[in-house]
Order: sequence, then structure tokens, then C-alpha cells
Amino acid sequence: HTQTASGMAGVMKMVLAMRHGLVPGTLHVDAPSSHVDWSAGEVSLLTEAVEWPEVEGRPRRAGVSSFGISGTNAHVVLEESPALSATASADVDAVPVFVVDGAVPWVVTGRGGEGLAGQAGRLASYVESAGEGVRSVDVAWSLASTRTAFENRAVVLGAEHDALILGTKALAADDGGSASSVVRGAVTGGVDRVVFVFPGQGAQWVGMGRELWDVSPVFAASMEACERALAPHVEWSLSEVVRGGGELAEVDVVQPVSWAVMVSLAAVWRACGVQPSVVMG
Repeated sequence: HTQTASGMAGVMKMVLAMRHGLVPGTLHVDAPSSHVDWSAGEVSLLTEAVEWPEVEGRPRRAGVSSFGISGTNAHVVLEESPALSATASADVDAVPVFVVDGAVPWVVTGRGGEGLAGQAGRLASYVESAGEGVRSVDVAWSLASTRTAFENRAVVLGAEHDALILGTKALAADDGGSASSVVRGAVTGGVDRVVFVFPGQGAQWVGMGRELWDVSPVFAASMEACERALAPHVEWSLSEVVRGGGELAEVDVVQPVSWAVMVSLAAVWRACGVQPSVVMG
């Protein structure tokens, strides 16, 4: 018996039933109890699996009850999520981390090699079935920032949607080692805390932050905020220095510019789900 986790097992069971459109039969029962008048209502006991068809305008719903031996009762009402719409408009208030059609990473993790391959297989199947309903960069963001990172890890790199799917399939077939776009690894020790260490003067170069400013709205918004903060105190423009670079030889310019770039890089990492425990520099 799953003891205190039995309620969650019931929830997961019904979520999977919604996903597959199939209600499983009740285990360990051959016939309904004779102590219940089953003809008095619309409730019946499933002795075998039945199809759960889709009904337009009426999402699948289910109730899951859990009765504790101490008298604790709990009931959860579940409703399936709306179908993915390929034409759904994006949230205009949301700020994407990246909007460029360049190479993006799909981070896949799992417990053990088999778990990693299984996650990759499910990812490939989902993305293929969704078609144009999902963007590669959105998948990358979700994988990096909304999923639990397990010990066995892999990164599939690609600039094209189909290439990313092929790399993910190779990983699912446990053939990721033969794909140049797949990098695999495993955590060897405990999960360490994340520390951001930012350098001082001397780490700058001409064009530093220029490309990221163009492709990352998060980075751009942070740099623009830094530019507004610096404006009352300097006689130069942060955006002009980053795009030009000639003034980076001057100490009173390079220090504030480096500060702005570091602050904005931290904003990008945090937008990707990486939260530092310590920041130094």
C-alpha cells in the first residue's frame, strides 16, 4: 500500500486517464457490492477499462477521494487542460528570454540511463505531435526552467526544429553518443549551490553584450534600465558604447559598462530559472 501517498497515486491515475482518454477498470473486484443500490443513480463500478471520449465544449473531469484510517477525508476535482492551439496568441506582457532562430539547447534529465532515455522519448513524441504549435525556443525555456534536474543529464543542441527532434530521438534510443549535437553527463556528487562571480576591470572587450542585446529581450530590458540609471551621472550613452566600443579604454566608462553587462547577464540567467545563492564581484 502506498500509505500517505495513496491520494497522489489516485490523482496521477486520473491525470493519465484524461491524457489517454481511457478510464481503467477497478482492481481486485469481480462484481459490484450488493450493499449498494446501483440502480438508484448514475454511478457504476468499472470492472474493465472503458473509452473516455472527447465531448466538444465539455472537458473531461474527475473526482478523486482519499479516506484516511484516522478519519481524514480529502476530495480533489480534476479537469483536463485546454487543448494546445497552434494559433493561440502569445501573451503580449510576457518577455521571452530569446527570440532569435539560432541554436537552442534542449536539456533532458532522468534518474539513470533508462530514465533519461524515457524522458527523451516522451519529449520527442510530444514535440512531433504538437507540430507547429510549439517553438523550439519555448521548449528549451520550459525544459531549463520548469523541470526537476535529475542526476543523469543530456543537452540536445540544434538550430532547426527537425534537428532537435532527431537528436532527442537518438538520445531516446540510447544512441546519443553517436550524435554530435548531443552532450551527455552525470552529477557525481551532491547538488552544489549556484554562485555568480562577476569580474572587474580587464574582462571587457569591444562588442561585449552587443549580440545578446539584439536577441534577448530580458537582457535588453535590463541594459535599458541600467542606461536610465546611469544617465544622470555620465556624459555618454551605454547603448552607444556597447555598439561602438571605442570608449572602453577609459576607466570611468568601462567600470559602469561592465556593471551593466553583469547585472543584465544575471537577469538572463534568472529568467532561465537559475537562481544564485551568492553573488560576488
